[in-house]
Amino acid sequence: MLDKTGIAKRIAKEVKDGYYVNLGIGIPTLVANYVREDISVEFQSENGVLGMGPFPMDGEEDADIINAGKQTITTLPGASFFDSATSFGMIRGKHVDLTILGAMEVSEEGDIANWKIPGKMVKGMGGAMDLVASAENIIVAMMHTNRAGESKLLKQCSLPLTGVGCVKKIVTNLAVLEVTEKGFKLLERAPGVSVNEIIAATEGTLIIEADVPEMSL
Repeated sequence: MLDKTGIAKRIAKEVKDGYYVNLGIGIPTLVANYVREDISVEFQSENGVLGMGPFPMDGEEDADIINAGKQTITTLPGASFFDSATSFGMIRGKHVDLTILGAMEVSEEGDIANWKIPGKMVKGMGGAMDLVASAENIIVAMMHTNRAGESKLLKQCSLPLTGVGCVKKIVTNLAVLEVTEKGFKLLERAPGVSVNEIIAATEGTLIIEADVPEMSL
């Protein structure tokens, strides 16, 4: 079974040379720490940063350099800063190759709910709506079940949707899954996790075509 760092490490394998990548709040922000050193990647944050690097070491933080989640970050040589209008122009103009988001729920049809729990106060949807509406390649980083042990990979989302039919792939603490027309296709299982455990933790339709390999990090 993976922890949050393990999920980030596995998703980092999906990042290709030359990609422009947007990292959402939560687990996705860890991905920048684990991308291969032999490729060139530009990480974008919707608050107006292009060229984010790994998180700073303790004592080296600069409170003026933050990501969309208000975490202190580092920047790589050639990084740039700009206003939100320019940032969302990049996103809406489909200039971002890969978007990595957290989620509270994902449906078997690729719908995502990641911005609001009814009855709880939120400041707003933020950039999530633009990201899911504009991105052509969305990977979700999430836990497979909630704290009560209930599946978060569902036939239909129960929470307010952020986007419809937009998620391509999901990496959880238990598995890597692809969203297909027929449901969640199981691609890999986390170390020490059996296929039966994944079946029990998935409410949505789960497609298992052959022996499912254990993922490598």
